[in-house]
Amino acid sequence: MSDRPLSLAIHGATGRMGVRLIHLIQDDPTLRLGAAIDRAGHPGIGQDIGPLVGLGILGVPLSSSLEVAVDAVIDFSAPAASQAIGLVCRDQGIPLVVGTTGFDPDQKRELELAADRIPLLISPNLSRAVNLLMKLAGEAAKALGDSADIEIVERHHKLKKDAPSGTALRLAEIVAKAIGSDRFTHGREGQIGERPKGEIGLHALRTGDNPGEHTVVFGLMGECLELTHRALNRDGFARGALDAAKFLVGRPARLYSMVDILE
Repeated sequence: MSDRPLSLAIHGATGRMGVRLIHLIQDDPTLRLGAAIDRAGHPGIGQDIGPLVGLGILGVPLSSSLEVAVDAVIDFSAPAASQAIGLVCRDQGIPLVVGTTGFDPDQKRELELAADRIPLLISPNLSRAVNLLMKLAGEAAKALGDSADIEIVERHHKLKKDAPSGTALRLAEIVAKAIGSDRFTHGREGQIGERPKGEIGLHALRTGDNPGEHTVVFGLMGECLELTHRALNRDGFARGALDAAKFLVGRPARLYSMVDILE
């Protein structure tokens, strides 16, 4: 690989994560911003992305499409937009990191098809610490089995559109597989009766500007184990996305996960 900085395109450049990614790229001498992409019709299209995200002139215009060669693309947008950039990356052979959440099963399957031709990583949470939480939650669930009552509580900012979060859903999948369960409930209300054995509860809180908290509760008779991750800002997610992009460049085409990076 060349010693030159890797050129990255940020898809969803003016969103919360996009803005933070652009700031962090400026602080990393191994990276440079090659393209900033956002929805067609955004009022900043054609303007330099720097002032739009609180920086000086960067010499990179905000665009509605990928019009320059880059080494990798990082996507934090919306499901339909992620699918669209996935097709572009597949056709141009560009590695792609997807941190977007809220996909329905068909959308995710369609996006994953791009892994036949490019290195692709899709994760509901790109934080290294959160992915360690996922590993620990799976180990705890396997050790405790269905003797524990498992509840997952997540808290995010009030502008988040999907609920439960993609991270909470992934945590639920992991613990469900570990205990051999397929019983899920989203919140509770009314005369619900005794808690069924093996049920996994998910609860979504939306408050203020919280960047994200996830707690997996293992309740037993006489004791309780809780595993929690709290994001203090978005840097953990953004740095994980940058690490993922660096990891994918030069890799063979296939579907990767954060486990590949952690290992």
